[in-house]
Amino acid sequence: MSVRAGKVMALAGLEHANKTNNELEAIFNKVLNNGMHGLGFSPYLEGQEPGEQITEAQIRTRMEIIKPYTKWIRSFSCTDGNELIPIIAKEYGIKTMVGAWLGDDAEINKREIEGLIKLGKEGFVDIAAVGNEVMYRGDLTEAELLTFMYQVKEAIPNIPMGYVDAYYEFAQRPKITEACDVILANCYPYWEGCSLEYSLLYMKDMYNQAVRAGNGKKVIITETGWPSEGEVFHGAEPSYENAIKYFINSQVWSEEDDIEMFYFSSFDESWKIGDEGDVGAYWGLWDKNENLKY
Repeated sequence: MSVRAGKVMALAGLEHANKTNNELEAIFNKVLNNGMHGLGFSPYLEGQEPGEQITEAQIRTRMEIIKPYTKWIRSFSCTDGNELIPIIAKEYGIKTMVGAWLGDDAEINKREIEGLIKLGKEGFVDIAAVGNEVMYRGDLTEAELLTFMYQVKEAIPNIPMGYVDAYYEFAQRPKITEACDVILANCYPYWEGCSLEYSLLYMKDMYNQAVRAGNGKKVIITETGWPSEGEVFHGAEPSYENAIKYFINSQVWSEEDDIEMFYFSSFDESWKIGDEGDVGAYWGLWDKNENLKY
C-alpha cells in the first residue's frame, strides 16, 4: 500500500462519524479499492442453500467480481461444488483458506475431510480450516473434532491448520487451541449487542482475547461484519449507514495494525434467514443480484 493510500484510509477511519451517506459511500469506495486482506466467499444464488449443488459458472462469475478487491478468500465446504472455489481462486492468483464443514452427519463429515485433504495435496489450500463453530453449535464432541483436526494435520502437514469458532472458545478449550497451528477467530460485535459507536473497540478486545489464548500463535479474524438491514439486536442496529461505517473502521484497523481479517461477507444470501432471522440475508458487500450495495 502506498503512503498516500495509507493516509486516505487513516483519514477515512477518523473522520467519517458525521458524514452524509454520499460522503460515506465515497470513503467506502476508496477503502474497498485499496483492497482487503480477505473475504468470505458466498457462492449461493437466490433460491439455493447449502446441500444443493453449485456450479463452476456461478463461482466463476462471483470470483470475477471480487478478485480486484481481496488477496484471500475463505470457503466453507469441500463438497457439492464448493471444492471448485479454491481451484478457481488459484487461477486468479487469490490465496485460499479452505474450510471443511463439519456437523452431526458422519458421512458428510467424512466427505468434507477427504475433500479438504485432496485439495491440500493438489496445492489449492494455503490454510486448512477444520470445522466452523462446531463447538458453539454442539454438533460434535471436543474429542471428535480433535480427531478430525489431527487427521488433517497428519495428511497435509506442511499446510497451516486451524479450527474456526467464536474468539472466546480458544480460552475455554485449550486442547483445541493446542491442536491449531493458527487460531481462527470469529469476532462479531453485532451478535453481542454492541452499538456501532463502540464496535471497533469491542472487536479489538475480542481479538486480543484470542491472542492471549493462542500463546504466541498467529490469530486470524475469520469473520466479522455488520448487516445492512434487519431487526435491532439489543444495542446493535443494522442499517445502510452502520454497515458502511463498520466496514471502513474494520478495514482501516486491519491495515494499520497488520491484522489478518476475512470480512463477512461478499454477497447477500437469503437462505441465512432460517438461522439468523431477517438480518441473515444482508451481510454482503454486494447484494443477492451481485450489485455493489454501497
